[in-house]
Amino acid sequence: MLTIVIRSIIVYVIVLMLFRLMGKRQLGQMQPFELVLTLIIADLATIPMAEVSVPVLHGIVPLFTLVLIHFLLTTLSKMSNKFGAFISGKPVIIINPNGVDYKALKTLNLSIDDLFEAIRGQGCFSIDEVYYAIMETNGKISVLTKAANSPVTNETLKKQVEETELPVNLVSEGKILKDNLKLAKVSEESISKFVQEKIKGGKVKKVLVFTLDRNGKVVLQMMNGQCMTFENVEMSA
Repeated sequence: MLTIVIRSIIVYVIVLMLFRLMGKRQLGQMQPFELVLTLIIADLATIPMAEVSVPVLHGIVPLFTLVLIHFLLTTLSKMSNKFGAFISGKPVIIINPNGVDYKALKTLNLSIDDLFEAIRGQGCFSIDEVYYAIMETNGKISVLTKAANSPVTNETLKKQVEETELPVNLVSEGKILKDNLKLAKVSEESISKFVQEKIKGGKVKKVLVFTLDRNGKVVLQMMNGQCMTFENVEMSA
């Protein structure tokens, strides 16, 4: 038992030292190859802890080998942009001034719900507040808001503004979200009619996103179109 405790302490100290050498970026900004490396190190570290028959040295050598690989890949990524893009990927613009880039969304295997969750995490509750949104190589989304939605206090502007309402997503990638229809108190027919009126030949199954808030603000984008905003819209239940 004492042997296992001693081995565990030794491996723990070594792994802690290795992660410190690899840099603090490992804690929250891992690139794909760094994540893979971290998972393998975690798995390898358990072997000399639990298997007394395995010499500690046999468990430590692979750990140092992986760290050397990490430094090699990092150095090559800095030396060659192409190699860096191959290992870590490239940032991808998923929202631009025209709205959501549906092709980019599909390439990244993201849904509209995933996108909404990500921009809410950046303080944006509607896609028409976003000028650009970029999926970074570490899986995080960076958001540049439109000038009108920049964080300025009412006290600074010395004017009153309307209370912001949370938009409800009614259509996502061609599918009507029926539970949300009850929440927004609108009918499928009213959505279909609205789309046909605003988009020539428009059909609900071709809608990428359709949101509505209590102020009657509609944000609509077709799968192959631009993002459009309509104010003071009245829709029937």
